[in-house]
Amino acid sequence: MKFHQLLLDHYGLVPETVTRLEGYDSINYKIETAKGTYVLKQYDNTSVNKELLRSENRILSLLSTLNDYQFPVPITGRDQSGLVENKDALYRLLTYVKGDFLGDVEPSPRLHRSFGIFLAKMDSVLLSSYVPAMAAKEIQWDLKHFESNYKFIQYIPHPKDRSLADYFFLQFEEQVSPLRHQLRKSIIHNDGNDWNVLTKNGKVSGIIDFGDMCHSWLINELAVALSYVMMEKEDPIKVAKTVIRAYHGILPLELSELDVLYYLIAARLCISVCNSAYTKTLKPESAYVTISEKQAWALLRKWIQFSPIKARDEFRTAAGFPKGNKPLLQSQLQRRSELLSNSLSLSYDHPIQMHQSAFQYMYDTDGNTFLDAYNNIMLAGHCHPSVVRAGQRAMARLNTNTRYIYEALLTYGDKLLAKFPSSLSKVFFVNSGSAATDLAIRLVTKHTGRKMIMALEHGYHGNTRMGIAISHYKYSHGKGIGKPPSTLVTPMPKAFDSGYPDDGTAGTFFANAATRTIDNHFNDIAAFIAEPVVGCGGQVPLAAGYLKQVYPKIRDQGGVCISDEVQVGFGRLGDYFWGYEMHEVIPDMVIIGKPMGNGHPIGAVITTDEIAGSFEEGPEFFSSFGGNPVSCAIGEAVLDVIEEEGLQAHARVVGNHLVELLKKLQQQFPVIADVRGSGLFLGVELVDGAGRPDTVLAAHVKNSLRQQHILVGTDGPFNSVLKIKPPLSFTKDDAGILAEALAIILKKY
Repeated sequence: MKFHQLLLDHYGLVPETVTRLEGYDSINYKIETAKGTYVLKQYDNTSVNKELLRSENRILSLLSTLNDYQFPVPITGRDQSGLVENKDALYRLLTYVKGDFLGDVEPSPRLHRSFGIFLAKMDSVLLSSYVPAMAAKEIQWDLKHFESNYKFIQYIPHPKDRSLADYFFLQFEEQVSPLRHQLRKSIIHNDGNDWNVLTKNGKVSGIIDFGDMCHSWLINELAVALSYVMMEKEDPIKVAKTVIRAYHGILPLELSELDVLYYLIAARLCISVCNSAYTKTLKPESAYVTISEKQAWALLRKWIQFSPIKARDEFRTAAGFPKGNKPLLQSQLQRRSELLSNSLSLSYDHPIQMHQSAFQYMYDTDGNTFLDAYNNIMLAGHCHPSVVRAGQRAMARLNTNTRYIYEALLTYGDKLLAKFPSSLSKVFFVNSGSAATDLAIRLVTKHTGRKMIMALEHGYHGNTRMGIAISHYKYSHGKGIGKPPSTLVTPMPKAFDSGYPDDGTAGTFFANAATRTIDNHFNDIAAFIAEPVVGCGGQVPLAAGYLKQVYPKIRDQGGVCISDEVQVGFGRLGDYFWGYEMHEVIPDMVIIGKPMGNGHPIGAVITTDEIAGSFEEGPEFFSSFGGNPVSCAIGEAVLDVIEEEGLQAHARVVGNHLVELLKKLQQQFPVIADVRGSGLFLGVELVDGAGRPDTVLAAHVKNSLRQQHILVGTDGPFNSVLKIKPPLSFTKDDAGILAEALAIILKKY
C-alpha cells in the first residue's frame, strides 16, 4: 500500500501489521511496528482540513499536560510537521492509546465519578484556550447546530419514531434556543462515547478521536457524554447525577447550563438516530455507523417518560443547587377560587398542577410523570410536533375568516369530507363539539320546520343552552333545569344488565321502546341524536341492531338522524373511523369536535346537500373563528398523523390487548361487572357485593391510580364506571402498567 513508503520516508517506521479501523470523516489504520503502535489517519487534502488538523494537533499538545490521563500524541516526523501531504490526501500519525473501552467495562459509581472528573479536568484546560479554526468550525454533531440535523429526520423509517425525534427538535426550539446566548462557550471534545473513552483498573484513563472537536457550549460536553453513559442503565438519572456531581466538583457548572441539560441530552440522542438513519442509506452494511442506534432509541423512549422538571431538579441538586421554585398548590387553589366560579370542578381528591406534556405523558410541577389514560381530546398525543408546527406556521402566515378564500379551508374540507360517505357532502366549521350541536339543532329545525328532538337517556351533547336542553346527563341532574317540553327522552340501549343478550335481542327491545315514543309524536320529531358509544352514560356501546331499527322510524316521519361523534370519532374505536359504522348505518348529519384539533378548539357539522340547502333559505350563517386558516391547518395535520402513524389500527391492537387484560381482572375480581367499548374508548363498570353500582369504589380506584401517576376518569349514571380513553400514542406496555396498577388497588380494597 502507498502509505508503507510514507511511513518509512517521513517517520522511519516499518509496519509489521496494518489493521483498518472504522471512521466517519477519515480513513484510519492501526499500525504496529517494532518501535510501537500508532494510528495513521487519512483525510481529504483541503485547506479547511489542513487548518483544522493543525489546530487539533496544538490542542492535543496542550492536553498532554494532564499527566494523569492519556491522549493521542501527534508524531511530527522527520520534517517536524504534524501533517504529510500526498497528492489528494493528508496524513497524520498519532500514538495509539491503550486501555479498555468504557463500553466494555462493568459500570459502577466509581467509574462514573472518574468519568465526570476526567471530563472536567479536560474541559478546564480547553476552557482557557482559544483556537480560531475551531471557533469557525461547523459540524452537524455540534449541539449548537442541532437544527441542521432536521433534514435527516425524513430517513427515520417509522412515523412514530420520527414524531418522537421531532418532538425534541420542537422542544429544543422552545426551551434551548432562547437561552443559547447565556451558555458558556469553549472548545470541547464533543464525543465522549463508550468507544472513545478508555479505562484502566475501573477508572477513566484517557480519550481518543478528536474529529468532532468544536467550539460549542461548554455544557454540551456533559450532554454528549451523558447521552452515551446512560444507555442501557436501569436508572439513567442516577448515573447522570454521579457524573454531574463529580464534574461540578472540578469545574463548577452554572444553573442555566443545568436547566437545559435534559433537552441537550435528548438532542444528542436525536442527532445520533437521525444520522444513523441517513447513513444507513449510504452504507447499509456498516455496523460502525449504527453502533449505538438501538441503545439511543431505547434511551430516547425512556427519556420522554422522565419529567423535564424532575431531570432539572435532580441535575441541580447533584451540583449542590436548590430545586426550581414552583407555585404552592394551596395558594394556586386560593387564586383559582378567587378568579373562577366553583361550578368548574377539579379532577381527583388531590388536584394536579400540570406543567408540560408529551404524547401519552403529562408532567406536573412536582416533577411527576403521569401516564394519561383519560384525555381523549389529545388523540394524536399531547404536543404532537406535526400538529404544533402546523399551527405555528399557519398563525405566522394568515389567520382570518371564511368570508375570504384561502387554500387551507378548501384542502382541509376536501380531506375531511373524504372520510364520509358521498351523501354527507357539506361541512360547517365551528369552534367546538358544543357549538356543532347547537348548529345541528338549528339546521334540523330549519329543515323540518319542527322543534322536538329525541335523545337518549344519560346522553350528553354540549354545554350550550340547546346542547343542555337535549342532554339528559345535564338537565336531569339534581341541580339541572329539568327536561324541556321540546325534548323527548328514550332509554339508553345498554345491553349489560338489561336482561337481554347483545345479539340483536337487546337492540330490538330498546328500539321498540323508542318506536313507541316516535309513534306517540309522529310528524313532530325534527331529529334523533345519539352517540354510537354513550360516553357520559358510562362508555356504553349502543346495543347491536338498535340504530338500524330506530333510524328508519325517524326518517319515516320526516325526521333527521344525527350521530354525535365528538368523543368517539377519528379512529379511536379501532375497527371504525366513525362510530356509526359499527352500527351499519349512515346518518343524515354528523357532529364532530374534541380530537378534531388535538386540543385546538375545532368542531364541525357534516350533513347532506338537502339539509344544507334548507339552511341557505334563512339568515347567513357565520362563525368568526370556525374554519379559520389556523384551525384548518391543525385539523389537516391531525388527519395526516392519524394516517401516517396508523393510529386507527394502533387503537384496535392496543385496545384489544387492554380489553383482554381487563377481562382477566374481571375473572379475578367480581367487583368488575362489565368491560366494554371498542379500540381505546373503554368502560369498566364496578359494583358492590350486592351487584349495585359502586360509586365509592370507582372514586377510590380513580384516586388511587392518580396516586400511582395514572390518569383515568369516572362517569355513568352512578359515577361507577371507569373511563379509559387515552391519547392514541398509548401502547401495549402502557396498557400493562394500567392493568397491573388496577389489580394492586383492587387486591388491597
